[in-house]
Amino acid sequence: MLALARESQLTLANYYLQRILRSKVYEVAKVTPLSTMPKLSSRLARQVYLKREDMQPVHSFKIRGAYNRIATLTAEERQRGVICASAGNHAQGVALSASTLGVSAVIVMPTTTPSIKIDAVKRRGGEVVLFGDSFDQANAHAQGIAAAQGRVYVAPFDDEAVIAGQGTVAQEMLQQQADLQAIYIPVGGGGLVAGMAAFYKAVMPEVKIIAVEPEDAACLLAAMQAGHPVVLDHVGLFADGVAVKRIGDEPYRLAKEYVDEIITVSSDEICAAVKDIFEDTRAIAEPAGALALAGLKKHATTTQFDKVAAVLSGANVNFHSLRYVSERCELGEHKEAVLAVTVPERPGSFLSFCQLLSPRAITECNYRFNNRNQAVVFAGVRINNLDELGGLIAELQQAGFAVQDLSSDETAKLHIRYMVGGRPPQALNERLLSFEFPEHPGALLKFLTTLQSQWNISLFHYRNHGAAYGRVLAGFEVPACDELGFQAFLDELGFVYQEQTNSPAYQLFLAHGESDFDNK
Repeated sequence: MLALARESQLTLANYYLQRILRSKVYEVAKVTPLSTMPKLSSRLARQVYLKREDMQPVHSFKIRGAYNRIATLTAEERQRGVICASAGNHAQGVALSASTLGVSAVIVMPTTTPSIKIDAVKRRGGEVVLFGDSFDQANAHAQGIAAAQGRVYVAPFDDEAVIAGQGTVAQEMLQQQADLQAIYIPVGGGGLVAGMAAFYKAVMPEVKIIAVEPEDAACLLAAMQAGHPVVLDHVGLFADGVAVKRIGDEPYRLAKEYVDEIITVSSDEICAAVKDIFEDTRAIAEPAGALALAGLKKHATTTQFDKVAAVLSGANVNFHSLRYVSERCELGEHKEAVLAVTVPERPGSFLSFCQLLSPRAITECNYRFNNRNQAVVFAGVRINNLDELGGLIAELQQAGFAVQDLSSDETAKLHIRYMVGGRPPQALNERLLSFEFPEHPGALLKFLTTLQSQWNISLFHYRNHGAAYGRVLAGFEVPACDELGFQAFLDELGFVYQEQTNSPAYQLFLAHGESDFDNK
């Protein structure tokens, strides 16, 4: 039985190997470099390579699969034209591929798509149709147009020709560096990891294939755990290029046979990888483009590979989102910590606290008078590693300061750091919620209009991070007798939300009165 199973695996891999070798991608795509990363290699004590798919004509590997699919169309299908749905890289790949082959292309994009991406698709010859606030809505509209107009729908990942086109990345890497021991590949819908894994397992099965997903969009991991593709309830949108709720059927079939391991990483770890790529290559990767390298770095703490490579899958980054990346990258590599420190309210105590932090650089410090006994300082401190952080916390505690590490508290990092000092003068029956809503001109006003209710808004914070979705932190005065009605109101709003009332950062800096932490 084992021999038959192995034969079945080889048959599937060899089928894709043949399709990859016959792919026509090089009529428009280019062979991209496999660059060394000397600084990161030195830090990780292994040779690290980066496959530079950001250097494709559309700054993403997506051109490979899109062109290979459109190149397989019959003459009659080319006359009918093609259509796809995408907010980014697939859209540009389809537009350029169709234009090169003289095929009409309609690209359906969500209304939340940044203008830079819309303009890029138009420049490459695509006809843009804006529809819906999400990919799912745009995709359903695209399939409706395909049925009505007879256009050929070009799937972003769940298609054999697309998978084979993406697999040519692996073909080049084998030719460029034949002794790699592990390859780290980003996963969204799974087309890239499926094609690359099939190629390597057909040619060099000893090479480890490591799939990397964001912690908040791990659709492949969920499918592996369930034994079949599943739909995630919600996906994070920071790495929007891989924000996919369900792995493709065919990518899953290949991944379950040929992927050796799946790693998930945080947004902060992705930000740190964006910084590493910039420092070694001067390239600016989009968050999804740096995903694989974030996984490589995380895996390096538990593995002994000598030569490894990650795929830099794309560089179509929204410039304004770099503000967020810059703020979070050092937290992602444990080079910065965010602390809440209780300081006695007496002359000289704040100075003593700052002296204890020396000679470490203070990256941020927010302080405001709280009461006559004590105040809480929100401080960012540059560190070298987690061991140093543990030592610093112990040192502060020995000096009589109460300390809480907020480095992993998302509410603290996204909102509280910009609102420190805002305690209400009296007690409130307050509920704190975080919301996400599609980001476009007028979106915040629309959100506020929708939010109108019988409950007073007692706290509000919004900051545009240049992403497709806006993030809001809001407090509501909700009497105990209205809890059921308030819950029904939240469910009817239609926005993604999370309860934050018990967030330590909220209790420390924004809630009325002294927190339990203050008295420890």
